Amino acid sequence: MATPQAPPASNQAPQPATTTEKRKPTFVKVEDLKPGTKGHNVVVKVVRAETISPNRDANNSNNSTNNNNNKPRRAPMSLSHRPARPSRIAECLVGDDSASIIFTARNEQVDVMKPGTTVILRNAKIDMFKSTMRLAVDKWGRIEVTDPASFVVKEDNNLSQVEYELVTVQG
Repeated sequence: MATPQAPPASNQAPQPATTTEKRKPTFVKVEDLKPGTKGHNVVVKVVRAETISPNRDANNSNNSTNNNNNKPRRAPMSLSHRPARPSRIAECLVGDDSASIIFTARNEQVDVMKPGTTVILRNAKIDMFKSTMRLAVDKWGRIEVTDPASFVVKEDNNLSQVEYELVTVQG
């Protein structure tokens, strides 16, 4: 009968147990959100939601035939660069008792973001749109409907109305 042998010694540190413990999420207030940041967990209430036409900016562009500069118009974007299915976009005013911000809901998210609903946004990020902040949840984040919150949204502190300017620091 062979005696059991100890595994060969290695220079690696001992591995932790196979069960990983999840960190408890840290929630932030809307007023603490800053441009270009990500990984936020926020509990917000939806104040209003407005569906946006996918080609909203195309209708307002300066490439219309009404400008009298006689320049040829640009060729339309080829079909290969368009999304395979039409996307739905809604701009939703969301917030908590500290501030409010516009949340950009895409596709299935539009159905969840109904006025009066309280949601938990996990792994949310701040996108910049025309020098203003927009809150968004991409494929790495999650939106969960939760029990109605008791707070009143502070609409007079709308972070999406603050215009930011990129400043380069010379050293």
